[in-house]
Amino acid sequence: MTAKPEQQFNEIQKKSLEAAVQLAQLSIENTQRVIEVQVAVAKSLFEDSVNNAKALSGIRNPQEAVQLRTRFAQNSAEKVFAGAREITEIATKAQAQISKLVGEQITSNSTEILGTIQQMFQGLPIADEGTISAIQNTLNTTRTAVDRLTRASSEAFQAFSQAKVSATTGKSRAVK
Repeated sequence: MTAKPEQQFNEIQKKSLEAAVQLAQLSIENTQRVIEVQVAVAKSLFEDSVNNAKALSGIRNPQEAVQLRTRFAQNSAEKVFAGAREITEIATKAQAQISKLVGEQITSNSTEILGTIQQMFQGLPIADEGTISAIQNTLNTTRTAVDRLTRASSEAFQAFSQAKVSATTGKSRAVK
C-alpha cells in the first residue's frame, strides 16, 4: 500500500516541476516582449531626436524653434506613454497567465494530495466508523477551504490587475 501513495506523490512533484518550467518560460517570454517595446520606443525617440535636431538647425525664427521643440516634446511624451501602456498590458496579461497557472497548480495539487491521503487512511485498519467519518469530514473541509481560497485569490488578483490597467490608462489619457 505504501508504493502507490509514493508514486502519487512523485507524480505530483513531476507536475509541479512542469508547472515551474512553464512559469519560467512565461516569465522569459514576457520579459522579452517588454524589452522589445523598450528598444522600439528608444529607437523611435532617437530617430525623432535626430530629425528634430536637423529641423532645428535650419530654423532662423525663435518662435518656430519653440513650436518645433514643443511638438517634439509632445510627440516624445505620447510615445513614452504608449510604450508604458503596452508594457502595462504585457505585464497584466503575464500576471493573469501566471495567476491562472499557479491557481490551477494549487487546486490540482491540493486535490491530488488530499485524495492520496484519503486513500492512505482507507487502507488503514480503523474499526471505529466515527474516526473514519471524522477523517473524511476533515479532508472534505480542507478541500473546500483550498478551493475557496484559490477562487478568492484568483478573483482578487484579476480585480487588482484590472484596476492597475484602468489607473494606467486613465493617467496616460489625462496627459494627452
